[in-house]
Amino acid sequence: MDTRSYKGTSDHVSLLGFGCMRLPTIDDNPKFIDMDKALEMVDYALEQGVNYFDTAYPYHMGASESFVGEALSRYPRESYHLATKMPIFALRHQEEVERIFLKQLENCRTDYFDFYMLHSVNEEMFEVAEKYAVYEFLKQKQEEGVIRRLGFSYHGGTELLGRLVERYPFDFAQLQINYVDWDLQNAGHHYEIVTAKGIPVIVMEPVRGGALATLTESAREIFRAADAGASPASWALRYCASLPNVFCILSGMTTLEQLKDNVATLSGFKPLSEAEYDVINRALVAYRSAGVVPCTACGYCMDCPSGVDIPRVFGLFNEWRATGNNTEYSIGVEQLGEEKNAGRCTACGVCVDLCPQGINIPEWMQEIEYSITDHLIKNVLLKK
Repeated sequence: MDTRSYKGTSDHVSLLGFGCMRLPTIDDNPKFIDMDKALEMVDYALEQGVNYFDTAYPYHMGASESFVGEALSRYPRESYHLATKMPIFALRHQEEVERIFLKQLENCRTDYFDFYMLHSVNEEMFEVAEKYAVYEFLKQKQEEGVIRRLGFSYHGGTELLGRLVERYPFDFAQLQINYVDWDLQNAGHHYEIVTAKGIPVIVMEPVRGGALATLTESAREIFRAADAGASPASWALRYCASLPNVFCILSGMTTLEQLKDNVATLSGFKPLSEAEYDVINRALVAYRSAGVVPCTACGYCMDCPSGVDIPRVFGLFNEWRATGNNTEYSIGVEQLGEEKNAGRCTACGVCVDLCPQGINIPEWMQEIEYSITDHLIKNVLLKK
């Protein structure tokens, strides 16, 4: 596994970071992590030289940190880097900042965090962090040695990002970067802002919640023609790893097969050539033409007050747009059930404020409901 030095120090971080947000689960219930499969993945990652593990307080409905603590406590503490985040969105009182932080240390079975972040900073969360003096508390913990490096994960606008890095001397930034969001979400500009300040970057969502691992058939064919042995996900990872200010790329892997592919991609890494950038641009054009929802399945929009399973609805819809398979889409819609489908959306807008991608979820739900009634009922559902 390739490593990169943190700001020219002797501290080397694996180029692939293990994101513990999408671990294998039992019966698709995010709260119940499949321990056997997940531990097998952690063990394989460490054997292959992966030494950066990223978790967070709300991941897997609160179960991720405890899993990470159990999995990594079997190894010497100095053999890995541990990262987690302060859930600003969960804060209601000043006292909760310290309570949550101490709970995270307990969850992760550690005395310190190598990398610690303000979680999912945007305009609204920045105000909450200011209100409760979150940065000041964390900076004190850094001075005490309980935090080694202090940073932030970001989902806000360009103007706020500029103010943030001017005001606070952060050690690193975690940004959503991939070849779709480079322009769509202004990721390129965000990367340039933090790079100009000399702040190293950790990449999150390089494969956009798995969307860039599946793509559409037309996009996959472009990649296959360029390199039949390379997975679509490997192209996405190499795109991020080719950025010189990136020192770690997080991947939220669910299967051992995904982990193995990612390890292979970032072992003996070779930056993209000019011709390969052209391949990605052509694949991107083909992918965008399918009209998919730019959802990463992060789950921050949940729980929906009306009961809609937003990530699953979008996942089914995107798969249908990518494949055109009406039958499979119909089966998926039926299995999800009327109580969790797009038709239950009341356009209350709660999810819109929570979505890090800025997706107008109610508008998409209306379009998806139309797709179900117009395209699918006459195809399969009325055949019962």
